[in-house]
Amino acid sequence: MTSSNIYTAEHELFRDQVRKFVEREIAPHHADWEKAKRVPREAWLKAGEAGLLCMTMPEEYGGQGADTMYPIVFGEEMARVRASGPGFGLHSDIIAPYIANVGTEEQKRKWLPRMARGETIAAIAMTEPGAGSDLQAIRTTALRDGNEFVINGQKTFISNGQNADLIVVVAKTDPKQGAKGVTLFLVEADREGFRRGRNLEKIGRKAQDTSELFFDDVRVPPENMLGGEGQGFVALMRELPRERMLIASGAIAATEAALDDTVRYVKERKAFGKAILDFQNTRFVLAEIKTETHVCRTFVNHCLRLLRDGKLDATTAAMAKLHATDLQVSAIDRCLQLFGGYGYMWEYPIARSWADARVQKIYGGSNEIMKELIGRSL
Repeated sequence: MTSSNIYTAEHELFRDQVRKFVEREIAPHHADWEKAKRVPREAWLKAGEAGLLCMTMPEEYGGQGADTMYPIVFGEEMARVRASGPGFGLHSDIIAPYIANVGTEEQKRKWLPRMARGETIAAIAMTEPGAGSDLQAIRTTALRDGNEFVINGQKTFISNGQNADLIVVVAKTDPKQGAKGVTLFLVEADREGFRRGRNLEKIGRKAQDTSELFFDDVRVPPENMLGGEGQGFVALMRELPRERMLIASGAIAATEAALDDTVRYVKERKAFGKAILDFQNTRFVLAEIKTETHVCRTFVNHCLRLLRDGKLDATTAAMAKLHATDLQVSAIDRCLQLFGGYGYMWEYPIARSWADARVQKIYGGSNEIMKELIGRSL
């Protein structure tokens, strides 16, 4: 269902190349990465060598100057094989654009080529134990002390947290100013006072390292500031529509993969002397899911076209994220039911799909926040 006029012949050729890479370098190892609760650096280096990281970055900074649809294709192919572990999309398509769009020339030249090669792994530290979707409520501070900023605070649920060499930290440089006091900082993982907490145990996405991070009097120079002082909230808001479309496109691709798996299973599995597909209930459930998935894919592709053309607004992106992730959770749950007891076994891919899907309604802004954003536009 992924083909439409949003993809050119070049995009589909690239899809073939990505599919071979994913089936060779990602899918065979993912179960082992789930047990280890992290993806080894070797996988990052291989992705970098294949030119699959930071693709949209300009060539002068190590990227390929590719259009927005290339990372979307990569994300779809990762979702197709349920590769929820590698945090490539966060690294390449959320963090790298922050550096490219608001970073200094020195920051771009220092970090983007290393990120494109997979030599530097990046994370972004927004969420705190007491502040999730409400970024204005963060308590981490970065206060001036002479010619340095001193960062203090705690972050949690940080994807790539165990592997990260570079963390974009969201902090308050002026705690009294609310959103206007938020500033972004680039913090290297070897700075004194920075430490990693637990690699968190999650319901799903088990191969993705997700961590607590602690900043105790971490000193950084002014040149580590990413964008202007007090400009962090504006920078974050500017990139959120792109992030939400990455989530939406991955959600619909994962739903399509689950539907395909379920159709194959019910054709082969028999009960009461006939294939499960031959029961009317099975056909009706799958007919509903196929219809809902097709409608959602059409809308997501429309939004991707707007993103590609620079016309996607925050409200429409919120609608895509809300609808695609709600459908993903609902549809995969109905698919799992058709597997019976086997659907609850971790060795069956549908079980992984079900567990991995649930967080999609939470991160990137919870779906309740999406409804609030959409409601404000009425």
